[in-house]
Amino acid sequence: MSLMESEPLTRTIETAVHGRYLVRVPATAGPWPALVSFHGYAEDAAVNMTALERIPDISGWLLVAAQALHPFYTKNDRVVASWMTRQDRELAIADNIRYVASIVAAVRDEFRMRPPIAFAGFSQGGAMAYRAAAHVGGAGVIVLAADVPPDVAAGLPPVLIGRGRSDTWYSADTLAADLQRLRGMAVDVDACVFDGGHEWTDEFAAAAGRFLNRIDRKA
Repeated sequence: MSLMESEPLTRTIETAVHGRYLVRVPATAGPWPALVSFHGYAEDAAVNMTALERIPDISGWLLVAAQALHPFYTKNDRVVASWMTRQDRELAIADNIRYVASIVAAVRDEFRMRPPIAFAGFSQGGAMAYRAAAHVGGAGVIVLAADVPPDVAAGLPPVLIGRGRSDTWYSADTLAADLQRLRGMAVDVDACVFDGGHEWTDEFAAAAGRFLNRIDRKA
């Protein structure tokens, strides 16, 4: 290496990318409340939408399943996505919050909505649900198998957390710590612990339905 050379320099630059989201419009006349949801790692919006449709009494809600901005192929050539990695984490958080805000604004412009709007997230998407509620604003958060991200410290509406008893990714100790942290933030939080693993189950879907009915009545 000559005296004029240096180690490679790292820079970042902001650029525009396109994201995709799915919308399921109720068969009933609007306006409708809305549930905006975020899938887990190596999933896509379609998988997430299928999970949302398992929630009882969800037919009157406008369902929005957002797909993460970072797609990749699985070994069987299926396209899935990830919300972020540890690289440039703070920039990715800001990008994702802007992305969610843009989705919510676009859905409001296109469809007839009424309060409440709620957010849901599974696994890696759980952090997105917390961030969306804190920064974009909503009446409730449903999180399955995901811990509270450290960058969320205030501004949360009521929260429902789900955990499968055999889930090795989201442990009982982590759930207990999350409940203590949220209650310390004066958040109205409840937990649904169900038989199952790192997955959506009918038991959790039923709890999510009761939670949505409760915040809808308060809207």
